[in-house]
Amino acid sequence: MRSSRRPIPPLDRASLDRLALRYVERFATTRGKLTAYLARKIRERGWDGEPADPQAIAERFAELGYINDRLYAESKAAAMARRGLGARRVGEALRHAGIEGDDAEAVAPQVEERAEETALAFARRRRIGPYATAVADREAIAKQVAAMVRAGHSPALAWRIARMEPDADVDGLI
Repeated sequence: MRSSRRPIPPLDRASLDRLALRYVERFATTRGKLTAYLARKIRERGWDGEPADPQAIAERFAELGYINDRLYAESKAAAMARRGLGARRVGEALRHAGIEGDDAEAVAPQVEERAEETALAFARRRRIGPYATAVADREAIAKQVAAMVRAGHSPALAWRIARMEPDADVDGLI
């Protein structure tokens, strides 16, 4: 059975700009993510004309203010902190989004400053340590620490929180 659909025409400079504009209006993004998106679209649909430079389009959009890597990094780090994720997970997410250099370094102190607060938020969500309903045995504590480390928290902080008694005062920790 033959398809009655026409093939999608290859991209040109104007259509690539339209795709980029549509992408940044729909999603909070970074230069790296926009570049990867445009490169994928060129691979999928092909290119008609002189060679395309997705990196140049991303840089132009950043100059125009459509993309702000530092603002993206700050909002992503804050959102991940509210979910209780630690510095290592935040750093991985920012690297995956293509945020490096000055923008990543500007956010790092804020993330480190909230390390204990985010670890306690994670513990509260997962009922670990002072938020547990009963005293956990050694094996359960080890599993709780492993969960906290996977969430990006330091092992020392994870052990300190997991070993706390249920309903313990967490004010001394912060």
